[in-house]
Amino acid sequence: MSQIPDWARCLDAAFGPPLSGEYRAAPEDFLVDEVLDFAPEGHGEHLWLRIEKREQTTLDVVRALARLCGVTPREVGYSGMKDRFAITRQWLSVHLPGRGAPDALEARLEALGTAVLERGRHPRKLKRGVHRVNRFALRVGGEAVDAEGFSARWQALCEGGVPNYFGPQRFGAGGRNLERAQALLARGWRKRDDRQGMLLSSARSFLFNELLSARLTAGCWATPLDGDTLMLDGTHSLFTADHADTEIKRRVAELDLHPTGPLWGKDDGAADGESGAPAKRFEAQLRLDHPALCAGIERAGVDSARRALRLRLGEPALTPLEAGARLEFSLPRGSFATAVLRELIAHPDFAPLPGA
Repeated sequence: MSQIPDWARCLDAAFGPPLSGEYRAAPEDFLVDEVLDFAPEGHGEHLWLRIEKREQTTLDVVRALARLCGVTPREVGYSGMKDRFAITRQWLSVHLPGRGAPDALEARLEALGTAVLERGRHPRKLKRGVHRVNRFALRVGGEAVDAEGFSARWQALCEGGVPNYFGPQRFGAGGRNLERAQALLARGWRKRDDRQGMLLSSARSFLFNELLSARLTAGCWATPLDGDTLMLDGTHSLFTADHADTEIKRRVAELDLHPTGPLWGKDDGAADGESGAPAKRFEAQLRLDHPALCAGIERAGVDSARRALRLRLGEPALTPLEAGARLEFSLPRGSFATAVLRELIAHPDFAPLPGA
């Protein structure tokens, strides 16, 4: 099995494969702003800081903030993990009951490459996954961007949506997270061997990408099928359509609803392709293609979940530059800017990686 296959793209049929391009030549070329739906209330045991970091992971800043405040990293909260080779903005919280921030905290963080943009107190810790969207501003360049059809490819994504693939960073350098996940699941997943659940997540992400690619190849990734579980755009509200009628097809065409695929779990073990529902046959085939991976995830006891096969670009904008172009858009939390870029440019980051 190829560790990281060359999963299907949605634009190739109309435009051909993308030409070579570049992105993230410098941290300033990849800007990410995490957007919450709320602000700190101004009181409480937790100090919230909106920070801007450069060439650091979120966990780098979490550990530094914990050390400077004299707390454990577990007492520092964050909503999402942000890239290292980028300039990113996000909120963090630190539990400081009955005391203020240490002296010169902002200056000491600044010396480590982290700027504090805003601060406030709040009664609760910042929890994972509570931000609404991530706003991106990316500079891209190269042959693909200079080509005549680049703006048409971009417009097609704005109008038709983007395959909601997990990005290559989910699978680790060289796809090694997936290789490690396969070995761990084969002998039996244990929490102590995968404290953050990274390897389990890598395996589930791989299966989701496999199903999405299969539906892209079949021409039904953005078409509702009988038996599809559909997600309302901008929410995680789900319902199953036993019959994809005209009204559902209209709403999917307008990007108001999206077909979903499974994040494999213990409840997917009975995926039944004999039910006659076309959507369920894709999920049953996934188990036939990857029986050991599916069975290992089921034995791990993780609950199954659903993820939209397609994402809508929020507030998209394309600005030509003297060299390249600037792309701006918002994505729901958990979605990857690299899923957008691989439709527009060919880059080594998106190339398939052969397995051992």
